[in-house]
Amino acid sequence: MVNSVSKDISATSLHRGPVRFITATSLFDGHDAAINIMRRILLDQGAEIIHLGHNHSARDIVRAAVQEDADAIAVSSYQGGHMEFFPYILELLKEAGADHVQLFGGGGGVIVPREIKELEVQGVAKIYSPEDGRLLGLVGMIEDMVERTRSVRQPLLTDAHYNLTDEVSLARCLSVVEATAEVNPESIQELLKQIDTKATAKNTPVIGVTGTGGAGKSSLVDEILLRFLHDFPEKRVAILSCDPTRKRTGGALLGDRIRINSAASDRVFLRSMATRSHAGELSGAVAEALAVMRKSVFDLIITETAGAGQSDAAIAPLVDVSLYVMTPEYGAATQLEKIGMLDYADLICINKFDRAGAIDALHDVRKQYQRNHHCFEASPEDMPVYGAIASRFNDAGVTALYHGLLETLNEKCNATLHSTLPKRCRRPGRVARGHPQDRAGRAGRQGGAPRRRPPRPHQLSLGNCAYRSGIP
Repeated sequence: MVNSVSKDISATSLHRGPVRFITATSLFDGHDAAINIMRRILLDQGAEIIHLGHNHSARDIVRAAVQEDADAIAVSSYQGGHMEFFPYILELLKEAGADHVQLFGGGGGVIVPREIKELEVQGVAKIYSPEDGRLLGLVGMIEDMVERTRSVRQPLLTDAHYNLTDEVSLARCLSVVEATAEVNPESIQELLKQIDTKATAKNTPVIGVTGTGGAGKSSLVDEILLRFLHDFPEKRVAILSCDPTRKRTGGALLGDRIRINSAASDRVFLRSMATRSHAGELSGAVAEALAVMRKSVFDLIITETAGAGQSDAAIAPLVDVSLYVMTPEYGAATQLEKIGMLDYADLICINKFDRAGAIDALHDVRKQYQRNHHCFEASPEDMPVYGAIASRFNDAGVTALYHGLLETLNEKCNATLHSTLPKRCRRPGRVARGHPQDRAGRAGRQGGAPRRRPPRPHQLSLGNCAYRSGIP
């Protein structure tokens, strides 16, 4: 791939913000303790970390670096193949037109001094050895890595021409939009007019996924993406994912690639953004980034927010279809009346549906959605509320939600998306036969003794408390 950014010597450069690192372990390497420590220290140094996890190929790592417009890659390699692995990363970076990306590595005593010297001669920025650790310490090595990266960063050119059909150029354009929204938001609209004037915005449908932190949004996006790629082998998908910036350090862990494994497809472009100085669950550049992506070659765009609070609903006006993801553990039913997205969401998913209280949660959320949208003429079971287990292979609830998403896109965006996957659930949100909650429910209906759970602290009577404490 050739970098098709046209650089003008007179172009205005822009402050790039925090350095961006890809962190991962090499292929066939299940030893991720070292890279986890490194990424945490990088986070404390104010870097934005796109963490891939362990056991990743050189192609996976380079593709992430290109799409994320990363400044550097940090890889730990303890599997003995470093003399082939690191040079191959350099080769792929050069082929992609991203040879400006710095490559750092480490492997303890597995990479001997002679090999370190040879790798650095070939172009690796630095291989850190146990001797470096002894002299500099862990924090010192990370500070050295960050300083080396900052000293060779490429400037962002606001007057350059960006070809939005090329991944390197598109990624750099998104960096320009993100930085401009951060330091000079007044000029963002003028900048958008200059970006690829030959491209015209398409009516690409945009799905917005939001919900509480830890609800499983990324896992659910991965499952939806997997089904979409299977159903439509010619279509391309872009994902814009937001994660929170730590206010104390300015760093951010952008970890959605850990869960969105389907992004490995050549038909998927995934870009992570930190919220930086913008309050709330979104980056300040999301609206402009979506405008840029709509000028590109994608047939569907999915944007995922950082963990949202009860009153957060910033994603709703920016997307065509909004999906709110929650879990059964939201507290009392009155808490549902405080969730702003229940007023705006087109679909609601109760993820982790195998947890206790899921059936009651499904009933309560349906009723609350019915009240919020004044759908009293319809049955609560017809509300677009789905129970799902995104972590389970081929989950029927996720498939039902996927069908509901396609139907909503067809209705609201005049799309013609029809799945070949069977509808496993007859009604939205219905628990499929074979589901753990379905087995528990049928056992109760058939007269089986319900499984007793120990009382929670607030449910204990005085007598029960006295018995448990041994008080006569």
